[in-house]
Amino acid sequence: MKKYNILFLCTHNSARSVLGEALASTHPSGKFIGYSAGSTPGTAVNPFAKELAIEMGYDPARLRSKNWDEFGLLEAPKMDFIVTVCDNAAGEVCPIWPGNPATAHWGFPDPSKVEGSDLDKKAAFVEVMNGLKKRIDLLAAMPLDTLDSISLKEIHRKA
Repeated sequence: MKKYNILFLCTHNSARSVLGEALASTHPSGKFIGYSAGSTPGTAVNPFAKELAIEMGYDPARLRSKNWDEFGLLEAPKMDFIVTVCDNAAGEVCPIWPGNPATAHWGFPDPSKVEGSDLDKKAAFVEVMNGLKKRIDLLAAMPLDTLDSISLKEIHRKA
């Protein structure tokens, strides 16, 4: 079975995009290899995102904030899908991605900006994780070999 590469983009690549990477890579369909990056990556993955990714069974050694320029290099994996998960990244001028992948914006509020107790903060991360999971589940159910950007954008509307 073909595996599809999906790149999740967010400005700092420390929370939402990391959750997307982990969810796609551990999806029960086995259809995806998840990646994530940001335009101005942070210095570390948010601890709540890291904890949830590890709970999913994602390899903690793969958890790091990455610059999206890594994925525009010739030796980078060719992406089938690119999804922005924050409004800032959606509005930025992205690199030209090799292979002309299907693109979409699945916006979520930044869980790292939630104030309150650790339970409140973790709940915000779980909410984003569940929203991403719902969209990835819908994506996995689609005919991936014929999917285009318009179809990929419809997933956000349906979720």
